[in-house]
Amino acid sequence: MARIAFILLCHKNPDAIVQQAQQLTAVGDYLAIHFDASSSAGDFATIQAALADNPNVVFAKRRVKCGWGEWSLVQATLHAVEAAVETFPRASHFYMVSGDCMAIKSAEYAHQFLDTHDCDYIESYDYFDSNWIKTGFKEERLIYRHLFNERTQKWMFYKSFELQRQFKITRAVPDDLQMMIGSQWWCLRRRTIEMILEFAATRRDVMRFFRTTWIPDETFFQTLTRHLAPGTEIENRTLTFLMFTDYGMPVTFYNDHYDLLLGQDGLFARKISGEAQDLRTRLGALYAGGRADFTISNEGRNLFAFLTGRGRIGRRFAPRFWEDGASLGRDRELLIVVCKKWHVAKRLVAAIRQHTNVPAMEYLFNEDDTPLPDLGGIENSLEKRARHRRALMRLLFDHYETDRMVICLDTANIDLMHDFVADKSTTRLLEIECSFDDDYLKGHAMRIGLAGEETSDATMARLLPTIHHDMIHQRDVIRDANFTNAERMRERASDDENAAALARFLGVNADVAMSLAQTPHLFVD
Repeated sequence: MARIAFILLCHKNPDAIVQQAQQLTAVGDYLAIHFDASSSAGDFATIQAALADNPNVVFAKRRVKCGWGEWSLVQATLHAVEAAVETFPRASHFYMVSGDCMAIKSAEYAHQFLDTHDCDYIESYDYFDSNWIKTGFKEERLIYRHLFNERTQKWMFYKSFELQRQFKITRAVPDDLQMMIGSQWWCLRRRTIEMILEFAATRRDVMRFFRTTWIPDETFFQTLTRHLAPGTEIENRTLTFLMFTDYGMPVTFYNDHYDLLLGQDGLFARKISGEAQDLRTRLGALYAGGRADFTISNEGRNLFAFLTGRGRIGRRFAPRFWEDGASLGRDRELLIVVCKKWHVAKRLVAAIRQHTNVPAMEYLFNEDDTPLPDLGGIENSLEKRARHRRALMRLLFDHYETDRMVICLDTANIDLMHDFVADKSTTRLLEIECSFDDDYLKGHAMRIGLAGEETSDATMARLLPTIHHDMIHQRDVIRDANFTNAERMRERASDDENAAALARFLGVNADVAMSLAQTPHLFVD
């Protein structure tokens, strides 16, 4: 069975480190600790004394002073790895953690998982072709030598960089390596670790290169693992669940995140708040608890993006190119059915096709598989349709040889509504107001990836009100826009009221409008 040697880099909070060490080694796993040499000597002595009798704990033989973005972080990791390899010959896997990491599965589950999957877990994306680096230096991290710490020696860091750039003092990446990049939280098999240590001992040129690379903890192990281990034996992901905000800062977890964390597809999570004592206690007990019945919903990242995105109502300071483009046609009329419940709008659209001669399409800007004619490739993806929205609609008008057309939009597509209403053509909107019960909201959450079949009731209970308020907010945004030629159908309205709205929207007679309003099962979920 798998035995894990955890590699812990830490620099503060000795009591928490001791507690973490005791929790991780309680069921037979190992721990190698590197305590930052620039931190308190008294704190280090406290940790050593508290763990002196634990045979499953070892300390790095050499301590280095660590700085963010420096080679020192990799060197500290290598010292801890060397101590673990030498001291724990039965360790089958080496797992990088920090003091902010905690287990979100039991040791039994983790061991079985690693036994079942004989591979290395490490993010390792192509350095130049991937979009892993969002902003700032990219090639500059590698081709220039970084001798100073960007945070503590900022002037020297950037002065050195500017001088190298001015005098074109660059260097080449080792030509036999494909540079990779990814998260520093990895889990590698023993044979991979041993190959990395042997490579480090023999390839001094590569070690010199990485020593003056900026932020090498995101490239060193990622590059060497891909270079040394078979690609078929590398899983390109981390087993540590972590998320980042839009500003590149790690998301912190608190006491009420326990159920969410257990449902994620990982063995550990970071970063756990130092103030979340209840969460730390529960997760600490979890690792040694022997529990094996974990259900994976894995909705964490989608859920975080959804919840944090609610408050971001941004502005555009320049028009999109399609807003400056050609009109759909001054004599054309675009009829837009706006509805959050797609099945309701689709039933109405099918009835419109049956009772009128107006071409009617479903959610062509929301669903990839909406049936569309061959339009030369512009119809092949949602991205193309949205990017060339007016061109797409002109082609559809031409294809069907009509001046009137019906399409469906989700209530979230307020930008599309504004764009089409602003066109020289005539645009009419029909909003269908539906009721949302909890069953529908749960189904919606699963359809858009905010929840899964195994999402806990507690998580769902917190999520549903937010989704419901979001739908109401979208409805309010549409009404606050005060679009001209806007009509509304309501689930709770009478057939006569809805028929009147349909007659105005479509310009049909009362009998046709009533037939549409009485479409069988129109509002049934």
